[in-house]
Amino acid sequence: MDVIVVGGGPVGLMTAALLDAAGIRVAVFERSTEPVHQSRGSVLHPRTLEVLSVLDHGDGRRVSDVLLTEGRQVPRTHYATLPELVDYRDLDTPFPFVLMISQWRTEQILADLLRARGVPVRYGAEVTEVVQEAGEVRVRAGGGWHSARYVVGADGAHSAVRKATGIDFPGTTPDQVGFVADVRVAEPIEHAVHFWNQDGHATLAPLTQTTTRVFGVKAADTGLTAGEVRRRQAEPLTLAELAESLTGICGRDFGVHSPSWMSKSSNTGRHAVTYRAGRVLLAGDAGHVHLPAGGQGLNVGLQDAANLAWKLAAEVRGWAPDRLVGGKAGYDAERRPIARQLVADTQAQDVLMHTFSPGGAALRDLFSAFIAQGGEVARHLAGTLSGLAVAYPRPDGAHPLVGTRAPDLELTSGSLLRELRPDRFLLVGFTPGASLAEFASAHVEVRTALPPTGPRRTGWAGVQAALIRPDGYVAHAASSPAGLAGAIAAWTEPDHHVTAAGGA
Repeated sequence: MDVIVVGGGPVGLMTAALLDAAGIRVAVFERSTEPVHQSRGSVLHPRTLEVLSVLDHGDGRRVSDVLLTEGRQVPRTHYATLPELVDYRDLDTPFPFVLMISQWRTEQILADLLRARGVPVRYGAEVTEVVQEAGEVRVRAGGGWHSARYVVGADGAHSAVRKATGIDFPGTTPDQVGFVADVRVAEPIEHAVHFWNQDGHATLAPLTQTTTRVFGVKAADTGLTAGEVRRRQAEPLTLAELAESLTGICGRDFGVHSPSWMSKSSNTGRHAVTYRAGRVLLAGDAGHVHLPAGGQGLNVGLQDAANLAWKLAAEVRGWAPDRLVGGKAGYDAERRPIARQLVADTQAQDVLMHTFSPGGAALRDLFSAFIAQGGEVARHLAGTLSGLAVAYPRPDGAHPLVGTRAPDLELTSGSLLRELRPDRFLLVGFTPGASLAEFASAHVEVRTALPPTGPRRTGWAGVQAALIRPDGYVAHAASSPAGLAGAIAAWTEPDHHVTAAGGA
């Protein structure tokens, strides 16, 4: 194998699917003996649906298309369960909503894709050792040793790959225990409802036509020691305990019954000190854990995969410049700061959600009023939660668009999102009749786009050429083709370093 991915959850499967689409030989090793059947992470945000559009499902549809046929679209989402919701409807994306869909179904769709492509997904293959040697990594799994040029650890918060590689995982210890369950209810729930008072908080949200996601924290279960949290989490959540918690917080238990999944959560916040050690890379929960809030962990993890896969594919194929391997545009350099921001954001939500006091109530009212105003705070939260506002650092002197996510530009044939591939850049020209065909190569496809219009795309005014990375971010933008050859070389030629002339 070129790459072994350890972990058969959504992040590991997504990483493998993107690597395979880039022509990389990949296999997935999963500790569990069979796929999960719990809903777990059940929210997909707009940016995640965009990156899932890169994957061809094989029947004329993209993976995002398949998910849309089965999930439930919700145009507004909560931040820290505040009364005022964050509105996605005006976002510049084909997916101005969150998609409610059980994690097991997302995993199944990705696993089916890999199976159809002939990519092995080996269940019951627990990785117990990881050894790096010259030019390869060996892992012990399923009673034998297996080798690959690289290993991706996507094996969750207790990552065996991270531990075996000696990557530190510092952060905060937990001080609360929450409840989360997927149940049926006797009282119909048409849309998410949030309860918050001095006794705690609880949320009930429809997941499917028959299943409701319930989560929350009792005030009495906050301010605990780390040892108390561990002991409490070791005790399985019962239906009677869930009903009692809901009654205490909401005044009734909604007739919860027939649970399909029940668990306990905590507010541990950690992220790895590096996402790469030699030939080993981390993705998803192996690199970051935090208070579960709005499905951000799953979504950031899938976006980790989108950033990692094309860069690793370029490295395997031998065309990755230094900047993609360990430089300022490398996987660790770009994604680890996102994990740091994620942990900080969920810690802020923790305070808003779990400060059960008059001061906490006043803080919630104040913050909710900011969202209701629909101004800068609301726009910032919508961009952050949706993933659309994520941007990577741009070099001094580069065009302001560099490092930002490219919108779904309308091409003369098709749209940008559906033309992205994990093995090449997209060079987009905006001048009718003018051709950039001379810049096409094995790693660059040239397309023509209609001039971007509308108030949300004013930053694109005057741009005549844009180089779009395989993960949909702008690598280069300019008002003329001058310097374009250097910019392309800086991203696609080994050992080519960025120069001011390149404009990258």
